[in-house]
Amino acid sequence: MGHPAHDSATKGRPAWNASRKLGAKRALKPQQGWAIRFWLDRERRVRDRAMFDLAIDSKLRGCDIVKLKIGDLVGGGRVRSRAVAIQRKTRRPVQFELLEPARTSILAWLQARGGTLGDDAFPSRLDGVTHISTRQYAQLIDEWVAGIGLRQEDYGTHSQRRTKASLIYKRTGNLRAVQILLGPTKIESTVRYLGVDVEDALTLAGGTEI
Repeated sequence: MGHPAHDSATKGRPAWNASRKLGAKRALKPQQGWAIRFWLDRERRVRDRAMFDLAIDSKLRGCDIVKLKIGDLVGGGRVRSRAVAIQRKTRRPVQFELLEPARTSILAWLQARGGTLGDDAFPSRLDGVTHISTRQYAQLIDEWVAGIGLRQEDYGTHSQRRTKASLIYKRTGNLRAVQILLGPTKIESTVRYLGVDVEDALTLAGGTEI
């Protein structure tokens, strides 16, 4: 049953989050993304390279990436340039693009992986039947960022989701476009997710002449 929060038996025990950094995780910078790709290629981690490229391009949550089927990514014998996933959190479909580098790495993995359209794109190595878990995916991300010398506590599954979205926002200032790509229900959620603040708004305003 455990102990109540203020039970004397719990005194002296460290909090569950004592060693964890809470709050939003950092988005990756473009050069960091390419450094991770280089590291994964050097380590010959074909599956992980495909997962990383897919995560960056799709902007999906980790729980949605791990449950993708081969048929979600492949059509007509080719990796799709655009695909659709039903988000677990919102139960709504979101469309995403897969650029050529991602299609290449995904194809390389699926050719090595084999399987049918109804199989999980990323099966767990524990049993080879179920898909990789979100915990396993998070542990992989820890390995990727540590591999290029970044602090693990600064990055997580949402880092991949935020990376391209943040870059699109910085280049265009178009929150509505980012909202469509991420798939949240309210524009306010997108604002909070990207960490948009007054300084961002003033920077955009300062660069706009009438």
